[in-house]
Amino acid sequence: MGLTIAQKIIKNHIISGEMVQGADIGLRIDQTLTQDATGTMAYLEFEAMGVPRVKTERSVAYIDHNTLQSGFENADDHRFIQSVAKKHGIYYSRPGNGICHQVHLERFGIPGKTLIGSDSHTPTGGGIGMLAMGAGGLDVAVAMGGGAYYITMPKMVRVNLTGRLSPWVAAKDIILAVLRVLTVKGGVGKIIEYAGEGVKTLSVPERATITNMGAELGATTSIFPSDEITREFLKAQGRESDWTELLSDADAQYDEVVEINLSELEPLAAAPHSPDNIKTIKELSGKKIDQVLIGSCTNSSYLDLMRVAAILKGKTVHPDVSLGIAPGSKQVYNMLAENGALADIIAAGARILECACGPCIGMGQSPNSGGISLRTFNRNFEGRSGTADGQVYLVSPETAAVSALAGVFTDARTLGEAVSIDLPKQFLINDNMVVPPVPEEEMDSVEILRGPNIKPFPSSEPLPESISASALLKVGDNITTDHIMPAGAKILPYRSNIPYLSKFCFAVCDEAFPERCREYKKGIVVGGSNYGQGSSREHAALVPLYLGIKAVIVKSFARIHMANLVNAGILPLTFENDADYDALDQMDVLTIPNVRELAGVGKLIVINETKGTEFTVNCDISERQREIILAGGLLDYTRENSK
Repeated sequence: MGLTIAQKIIKNHIISGEMVQGADIGLRIDQTLTQDATGTMAYLEFEAMGVPRVKTERSVAYIDHNTLQSGFENADDHRFIQSVAKKHGIYYSRPGNGICHQVHLERFGIPGKTLIGSDSHTPTGGGIGMLAMGAGGLDVAVAMGGGAYYITMPKMVRVNLTGRLSPWVAAKDIILAVLRVLTVKGGVGKIIEYAGEGVKTLSVPERATITNMGAELGATTSIFPSDEITREFLKAQGRESDWTELLSDADAQYDEVVEINLSELEPLAAAPHSPDNIKTIKELSGKKIDQVLIGSCTNSSYLDLMRVAAILKGKTVHPDVSLGIAPGSKQVYNMLAENGALADIIAAGARILECACGPCIGMGQSPNSGGISLRTFNRNFEGRSGTADGQVYLVSPETAAVSALAGVFTDARTLGEAVSIDLPKQFLINDNMVVPPVPEEEMDSVEILRGPNIKPFPSSEPLPESISASALLKVGDNITTDHIMPAGAKILPYRSNIPYLSKFCFAVCDEAFPERCREYKKGIVVGGSNYGQGSSREHAALVPLYLGIKAVIVKSFARIHMANLVNAGILPLTFENDADYDALDQMDVLTIPNVRELAGVGKLIVINETKGTEFTVNCDISERQREIILAGGLLDYTRENSK
């Protein structure tokens, strides 16, 4: 039986376990990336492991999230990350060089290699045929130290693309169409592989848009073939030697096949407040808008912004609309400046933002109260924009640009003949904003620079014989990591300060939760299905750990967050019967006896002391994860096993 693209890469990198669906497998990791919102904690964890030098082929630290300097905190974190990178063998991408996923695709990604990053949109690398996965910072630290990255062997889903996109229909509309079919939890435990004749019609930037937003499916990752189109892209980046052909076998077997006819697609939008709440632009046509933002790791490529510039050229942004545009990398920014496209964008009235994540992570450009904001981003969770009642729609750059001119939702197909933008035969290559590490023999001379905002990793303890605590919070379905640990300009600067962050834990759901945790000292969180979807931020596990949360009981988990809970030493449990969720109330006292003996071995009984009832939960963790939980978390487990 033949292999899929992902299975071929897994086969070449597996170092423990077997390629059997549902089995726990360990993979050798070739490359890692971090960004500054998660990087400080990841490097504190790396230091705690005591490994002097990274053991990956390439590790890169990017500064792209916390670039709003409203106090010393962000600048101190950047200084710390730069000094760690310099000392321990990590390349450092300076602020202004661009968004990690865009820059990594341009300058470092290699087909057939494995990449994990402490950012959930790391699967962007699948656009050039990488097995690229988002992970918690501690998992990235372990990989940098030479350890394996563990996943459950996923199912394989083939998305078969046929036909060709119609004029003014974009790659963003493809992934929105896939989200309409599969939903935000339809990719859990799966790798999404794109195939079919339609693949040959898509450039690498378009493919990367699709794999980037595969994170919103809950998928382990998404991947495209590495073909002649990939080769031409890498050649234009001066990296043709990095190219290898990587195709699925003709007789590869898939667990599921999704058919998408590109010729039948039309411009789409993800309406508030979920990436799978799909509407057609035709349905929304004429609806007034207040703000348009173009950029993010999803849609900030040279190709995207050249199309935007062509739409804006010679026109003026509607007076009721604020238009902001953020190029994804310095390379893109420079090339737009050199060819005159940037002048066209500025002349139209756009506000040019720096090459960073910016508003996508809630770092500035919040819309007006109740305002409708069209964004080319990947997430539109409630409150993520920084405005509690902001109405965020996710659209393509083409839809965003034409709507910014009209002041209302507008179908770009009304523009008539589509503009034709070709990728350059040679991109502008200038890596002067990437700082290499010092040679190994000089590393002892490098001082690690720590600011006062950097606090130690929260301490954990081995799993006790039993857990007895109150259900300090009960929440519903599709709770995101933005609910658990919000982002935004006011909070992100404290990502290296867990005690301060704890004040905001679950504040979106219940402002009293942190104080309740402090009063009760320990507790349990209860949730619905797809708990922990969204960002890979391990702070959504580390902060509950600091607040004394011992277990989380839900209907189902998102992949990365469940792994982060295990890494933090928090027990992840799922209801065997969803009806038991309904019968449980916040503040019920729950006891889980024999938990140390039975965790990961069999089903656990939970006694509801308040109601005098009991129910059954599953603890679906691997033997390795069981050992991590028993040890009190991945850091303690790693220390114990490295003695």
